[in-house]
Amino acid sequence: MGGPAVLLELPHNERSLMASDTPVWFISGCSTGFGRELAKLVLARGWRAVVTARDADRVADLAEGAEDHAFAVSLDVTDQAQIDDAVAQAQAKFGRIDVLVNNAGYGYQASIEEGEDSEIRAQFDANVFGLFALTRAVLPIMRGQTSGHVINITSVAGLVGFPGSGYYAASKHAVEGWSDSLLAEVKPLGIAVTCVEPGPFRTDWAGRSLKQTPVKIADYAETAGKRLDSTRDISGTQAGDPVRAGEAMIALTEGANPPRHLVLGRWGYDAVVEKMAGRLKEIEAHKATSLGADFPEG
Repeated sequence: MGGPAVLLELPHNERSLMASDTPVWFISGCSTGFGRELAKLVLARGWRAVVTARDADRVADLAEGAEDHAFAVSLDVTDQAQIDDAVAQAQAKFGRIDVLVNNAGYGYQASIEEGEDSEIRAQFDANVFGLFALTRAVLPIMRGQTSGHVINITSVAGLVGFPGSGYYAASKHAVEGWSDSLLAEVKPLGIAVTCVEPGPFRTDWAGRSLKQTPVKIADYAETAGKRLDSTRDISGTQAGDPVRAGEAMIALTEGANPPRHLVLGRWGYDAVVEKMAGRLKEIEAHKATSLGADFPEG
């Protein structure tokens, strides 16, 4: 048998040429969690990536030594000027955007009655309106290419509402409904849309990034209150692996017919399947009432 394999280092210009043929990913929220792990996986493949965070210094290490295919950019998705600038820089750097990953966002928990207006609006600015604005900025590039893939990181809470997470669920439900309409509009143009719906994963979502308004009304102690406590308590021990989630997202872009939904994690899968099955059963049980709401035929 032959000796050990010899790894040849390609000249820089040849590496750059190879990089120019790879897909370009634009990922928001890369400082921690899903965004960071996904960016690392994309770049490890030698693919091109625009890695963003509100402070570009927090993602500079991802691009260090890989400047021909990695580009670190400051981006606060609640700032339209920053969105426009980041997308323009990405197009100037790489000439295209093949995959947009709308990952930036965070969790806010409170009982519905005790939700604080300023916190609710701030969450929607980041999770909903910022995501909408960034997608609008990227769509002209994808339309011009007649190709692309928009991946929205929503949540199991985008399909199932839990006590204590009503406003977070509302933000993710909004993105889910909007994604249905987006897909109907852009699929004929060669652009795919997928919502990735994680359950509990070992990210900062339930730790440093989570915002909560404490439950003080005793009537909600056993519902929303318990949910807030359990969310904090599981931080760092969740079953979901962010690296495996990143690998699943990459696989989405390599299939010929990417799904509209991808639920991640056993807990999330079970919760969504149970909810959807129950919802369908309920709707079918009231079929006669539903159909009876039309004007009589004839």
